[in-house]
Amino acid sequence: MEAQYKGLCVCLGNICRSPTAEVVFRHYCDQHQLNIIVDSAGTSNYHPNKAPDQRSQLHAKKRGYDLSSLRARQLSTQDFLDFDLILAMDHQNFDDIHDLLQRAIFQFGSHQIRAKVALMSEHDPQYPQQALLDPYYGGDEGFERVLDQCESSALAWINILKKQLNV
Repeated sequence: MEAQYKGLCVCLGNICRSPTAEVVFRHYCDQHQLNIIVDSAGTSNYHPNKAPDQRSQLHAKKRGYDLSSLRARQLSTQDFLDFDLILAMDHQNFDDIHDLLQRAIFQFGSHQIRAKVALMSEHDPQYPQQALLDPYYGGDEGFERVLDQCESSALAWINILKKQLNV
């Protein structure tokens, strides 16, 4: 039996962008009847076990997404063995993920690595290759833009994964 496909959304602190991306991605997986496990993590350990930022929760809730049960965690080398796809929210996250990937390769060997690393916006026609900017120090518009980008990027990935997984 083939292992279930797993995706991981990654930002810096795992309290704004990546938990938003996780619930949006999961929503579209459910909507398109894709049996994909979706999780999120941060490249830093700034907020271990903390709930997503209240502003992220508020803006997500306005669109019907519930982030309240999520808790922040840090990306680990084990994640490269456990996930098929790791999506970086911005270019710095992408670089930090690749740095950790090198440690995972050293630790486990390249033959054990399962994950492909990509930008969340890699296939997004509306926001191609654009960073999902961290809204933490900004206003409401930043949180709304993150939601817009997550919705657009998640749908683009859904279309890619449907072809890739032959569904």
